[in-house]
Amino acid sequence: MQQTTEVIKQVKKIEITTKHLVDGLIAGNYHSVFKGSGMEFSQIREYQTGDDIRSIDWNVTARFNHPYVKEFIEERDLRVYFAFDISGSGNFGNKIAKRTKAIELTASLMFSALRNNDNVGLFLFTDHIETFIPARKGRKHVLKLISGLVSHEAASKQTDLKKALIFISNVMKKRSLLFIISDFYSDDFLEPLKILKNRHDIIAVKVTDTREKILPDVGLIALEDEETNEQILIDTSDKEFRDNFAEIMQKEEERLQNLFRKYHIDIIEVVTDEPYEQPLKKFFFSRKRQVIR
Repeated sequence: MQQTTEVIKQVKKIEITTKHLVDGLIAGNYHSVFKGSGMEFSQIREYQTGDDIRSIDWNVTARFNHPYVKEFIEERDLRVYFAFDISGSGNFGNKIAKRTKAIELTASLMFSALRNNDNVGLFLFTDHIETFIPARKGRKHVLKLISGLVSHEAASKQTDLKKALIFISNVMKKRSLLFIISDFYSDDFLEPLKILKNRHDIIAVKVTDTREKILPDVGLIALEDEETNEQILIDTSDKEFRDNFAEIMQKEEERLQNLFRKYHIDIIEVVTDEPYEQPLKKFFFSRKRQVIR
């Protein structure tokens, strides 16, 4: 474990770094987008002048030949969980480690949830769930979560997203908002993801590094798998090899995007050497369009 004073310094630094983003971009957008995430059906009633036409239940309206609307009540306590991948691949990064970038983005979202008076919880996972902190409210609690992100030393380097999602599905009984923060380099996790999506609002945050997509021409280099410690010597001066590598990675990225699109799961794609403001803007804009519809 890192020394307590050093962890406190890092948490404070993260809070200062993310403050301008939370104050500006995220907080207002977060509130408008997720304010209605915890909605429960109340009743069907006849349409009244002034009702939002988007709430009309067209099936009931057609049956009785008279407009009816669905009425919902907003849950006061929205539960927001973060499933954070702390496996070895998060240590990779050309200029900044993927885990470092992911922690900063996650902290920004946590502080926004705090502003919204939401309950916030955390899962830290590798090839199993290493830490689970149930959702609670309050600044002290959020700082505890961020401290856990900063200081936790993973017991395993490997990833098993499927196993993690099964555990999360068994724990999250009430409808919640779940951010999954990972590079998603894991075996098939479709089935537990589908189960979670049926009950919860799922948002994927994919954190990658440019060097994982495009290899530079720097001659012979030794690559090491952060999760298995396997090493391989490759010749990056071979253009055909670099092109094939880029094509494989592009196809994998498209496969993942298609999977999320198929199951209506929003994805925020973050690259380590680029600011994450733009991906967040894109995400919130897309979410607002869905809310309007």
